[in-house]
Amino acid sequence: MPTALVLGASRGLGLEFAKQYLADGWSVYATHRAEADRVRLRDLGAQTLALDVLAADDLAGLAWQLEGERVDVAVVNAGVYGPRNSNPQHPPTNGEFDLVMHTNVLAPMRLLPRLAPLLGPARGTLAFMSSRMGSISATGAGHGMLYRVSKAAENMVARLAHVELGALGVRVLTLHPGWVRTDMGGPNAEVEVSASVAGMRRVIADAVAWPGGGFYDYRGQSLAW
Repeated sequence: MPTALVLGASRGLGLEFAKQYLADGWSVYATHRAEADRVRLRDLGAQTLALDVLAADDLAGLAWQLEGERVDVAVVNAGVYGPRNSNPQHPPTNGEFDLVMHTNVLAPMRLLPRLAPLLGPARGTLAFMSSRMGSISATGAGHGMLYRVSKAAENMVARLAHVELGALGVRVLTLHPGWVRTDMGGPNAEVEVSASVAGMRRVIADAVAWPGGGFYDYRGQSLAW
């Protein structure tokens, strides 16, 4: 039975990843913060792990709880948008900057040494949930400045992970889910959560069509860095 680890599975994209992998017969480890989220994930059939990606002790505990496990797919989904009014003429406060950058950039950096031993034996796939808003060459607007900067930085984390972990046989992907109807995307977004995740799972599943080191959207199209 293949195994998936979904980091940030309490709602939205992460919850849908857990649901779809479970429906296909996978063993799923799903991280959460709140007790209500733990119960919901448990009732779906997932093996639940408490994790606040900003807490160093939680990250150490994650590695201990999964020691010796073989993970075929790990999805790094935990992330925050930050202030909606962030733009070049309205920079973020120190607190806003710290929250977004620590969640979207520092946490993935700290997760890498914990995930590599789990993915290496299975020659698994590490998928970073990024955004087209993190593309430097495709930037055409100033809104969401802090989120854009954080995702551009996370893209670099993913590329560095590709360089380092590729030698271990780990395939690293950077994924754009589209503008999805989640708490972050809002009710007017274009893409259903189920369609977005199904598309990204197709990309994750086919290492020949979508090799490691790439930046792809949920339809499988390559995106500019």
